[in-house]
Parts: sequence; structure tokens; C-alpha cells
Amino acid sequence: MNTIIKNTFFAFLATTGVAQAQDINLRVADSLSSGHYIAEGLLMPFMDEIDKKTDGNVKFQYFPAQQLGKAKDMLSLTQTGVTDIGYVGASYVAEKMPLSSVGQLPGSFSTSCEGTMAFWEIAKPGGILDQAEFAPQGVRALMVLALTPYQLFSSGEITSLESFNNLKVRATGGAQEIMLSKLGSVPIQMSAPETREALSRGTINAIVFPHSSIEPYDLTPYLKTGTEGVNLGSFVASYMISQEKFDSLPIETQKAMTEAGEHATRTACELADARRNQDKKKIADEGVKFVQLSEEDIERLTGLLNNVSEEWASDLDSRGKPGTEILTAFRNALEK
Repeated sequence: MNTIIKNTFFAFLATTGVAQAQDINLRVADSLSSGHYIAEGLLMPFMDEIDKKTDGNVKFQYFPAQQLGKAKDMLSLTQTGVTDIGYVGASYVAEKMPLSSVGQLPGSFSTSCEGTMAFWEIAKPGGILDQAEFAPQGVRALMVLALTPYQLFSSGEITSLESFNNLKVRATGGAQEIMLSKLGSVPIQMSAPETREALSRGTINAIVFPHSSIEPYDLTPYLKTGTEGVNLGSFVASYMISQEKFDSLPIETQKAMTEAGEHATRTACELADARRNQDKKKIADEGVKFVQLSEEDIERLTGLLNNVSEEWASDLDSRGKPGTEILTAFRNALEK
């Protein structure tokens, strides 16, 4: 076969798809510290599953710890293609995706899997939240994780509900700010990676966090007490891809991503639930004292928080957003 014929033959193979498929290279970015349990439990299994399903043809380049940008910028970095897959925390993009905070309302669920699977029901492609908020932003959720219910941790003593008064508490926006204001605290908005420095400098003197997020950010040296058995909301994490990028991928890769995302969502919440008590013990062993509020305080706390969800939804309704519709859909999903 002469050179001209040979070149023409291989060009034909390439254009008809007979030639060996080229590798697909995807950038993945998040704001999580190296080895963070969210990345370890959600992202890593997803990438491993993709590797198996595509025979290694999809390659990932991972940028953790805000290497490509701050937590608040991950949505725009994903939309503009700076990263192909980005970690989007609902609270960090509350101005663009306020409806996503529905999964973070206090008292909504008691385990990560309850919250995660209900949120996934409305957030996955085709779900009511996807249609109302993600699709208009040009992105789709690949996988999500609602963290276990938050507790309040303070650098000072927590003895009663009055201890919440005037605390400067790290907040993530939206519903959490409504909640903290009701408790008499002063919400100060910041991302999780900024929390350690803020505690060390006294910019804040309390945080609302799940047990499992304390150790990854090395926060125990700045904490003295924490609540036990209360439900101060949650945080919804997701990894997203732009719809344009997703549509550009081969059908087989799209199918692999959809299946791997579903599987990672289910297994990650199981891991989060399983490690909650283990991580609580580690925190206690490092000197943080857990405090059980009195029955009277719990009753007062419940009363204060009962209307947070309705206020959150009503505020969105008044801004032309379907807050009540999304809240109802989420509650219905929780009951399934």
C-alpha cells in the first residue's frame, strides 16, 4: 500500500470511528482539603467507576484545595470551562442558586442518606430543582451529598440556649443565616476553607458544622464545647458539569457518568452516616466537650426553628422563585 493510499485509509478509519478511540481528558476541581471525606467518599468512587466503565479511556486531572479557584467561584469555573467538573456547594452560590438551599433547612432530616436521596430526587437531571435552577444555569448535577445534621461548636462554654446569643458564627448563607439570626447569633458568611483562620483570629467564635468536617479543617484546637442531639440544618455538596460539556461527550461516556454518579451518591451518604459517631468520638478525645441542652431549651429551640423553612420559601416566592413548590417537592421526596 503506497503512502497516499495508506494515509487516506487511516483518515477514513478515524472519521468513521473504526480507529481506536482517543482518550478523553477532564479537569476536576474542588475547594476541599486533600483527603477530605467528601472527596474520598463521593468523587473518588465516581472517578474509579468511570475508569472501569470506559476501560480507562477517560482521564481525570484533579485540582483539590482551591487550586483552580475559590469555593464561591466553582460554579462559574464550571460554566466557563476552566474546569470540566466542579464542586458546587449550595450555600456558596446562594445568589445564583437560592433554591438549592432547600436541602440545608434545619430539622428536615436526621441522616445523610435521608437528605441526600430526597435532594437527589429533585436535583438529578429532569428533576424539579434541575428544571428550575440547574438547567437555566447551563449545568447538571452528576452526584450530590447532604451532610449529617449540623451541631453548634464554640470556642467558649455552651451551657444553655442563651449561650447562642451574640455568638459570631460562621454561616454559609441562605436558610442558615435566617436560623442563626433567630437564635440571637451573628452570622458571618464564609466558606469552610476560611473557617480555621477566622477562628484563630477571633473573627468568629463559633461554627455550625457536622462532626465529620471538624477534623479535615483542623478545627479542634480552637473549639471548647459543642451541642449534642440538635438539628441545625445541613450542607449540600454536589459535583457538576456544564450541559454543553456533557453533550460533547460520547454517548457511552455520558451513560457511564450517569450511572457512576447515581452509585456514588448512594454510597457516599452511607459512608457519611457510618462515620458520624466515630468522628464525634475523635473530637471528644481531643478535648471538645459535648453538651446536651435541657428539655426546655430543646423545646424552645424547636419552636424558634419551626418557621425557618416557611420563611425561606416565602422570601423566594416574593422574589419570583418557586420556593414553596421546591420545599413541597423536597418534603414529599423525604417521605418516600
